Amino acid sequence: MKNARDRLLLAAAELLQGGGAVSTRAVCEHAEVQAPTLYHHFGSKQGLFDAVVNHGFTQFTAVENSGDPLDDLREGWDRHVRFGLEHPSFYALLYGRIEPGKPCAVTAPAHAALRTRFTDAAAQGLLKVPADDAAEQLLAANVGVTLTLISQPEPDFGLSGRVREAALAGVLHTASTDAPKTRASAALTLRALVDNDPGDLTPGERALLGELLDRLAR
Repeated sequence: MKNARDRLLLAAAELLQGGGAVSTRAVCEHAEVQAPTLYHHFGSKQGLFDAVVNHGFTQFTAVENSGDPLDDLREGWDRHVRFGLEHPSFYALLYGRIEPGKPCAVTAPAHAALRTRFTDAAAQGLLKVPADDAAEQLLAANVGVTLTLISQPEPDFGLSGRVREAALAGVLHTASTDAPKTRASAALTLRALVDNDPGDLTPGERALLGELLDRLAR
C-alpha cells in the first residue's frame, strides 16, 4: 500500500492525464485521503501539481552518459519526444507555464542537461557554437517538434528524426574528422577542456581566459 503522499501524486497524475480542470476534492477522493493530508504534504493544490510535473519531468531528462555526446543527444531528443506523446497533459503543463521574460524553473533542468552534453561535445572538438546557444537551439526544436507530433492524429516520427538531425547539424560537427580547424572551434574546445580541468589556474586567470576564449569562439 502506497503512503498518502505517493497516492496523492498518483491520483493527480491520473486525473491530469484525462485533461480538463482537476479539483482538490477529486484528487483527494481518488487518493482516498482527506484534504488536510494534501495540504500537509504539498501546501496547496498547485504545490501538488508542481510536484507531479517535476516528477514526470525528471523521467525524461535523466539520460546516462555513454561517452558519445552525439548518441546521448539523439537519445535525449527521442526520449523527450516519447515522453510528450505518452504524457500529453503533463507535457502541456511543462511547456504551458511560460511567462514573458521569466524562464520556467520546472523546465530549466532540461537546458542544464543539454548544456552538459554540449560541453562534452566541445571537449571533443565537435561544437560549432557556444554550449549555451547550442542547448537553447536544440531544446527549442525538440519542444516544437514534440508539440507538433502531439497535435497530429498519427504522429510522424520521421519528421522528428529529420528535425533532430537538422538541429544537430546546425550546432555540431557530426564527426571530429569533419571539424574544420578554425579559430572558433579551437577556442570552443579549449574552453570546454579548461572548464572540465582548470589545473592550477587561479579563479581570476580562469575568468580572464574564459572571456578571451568566448570572444574568439564568436
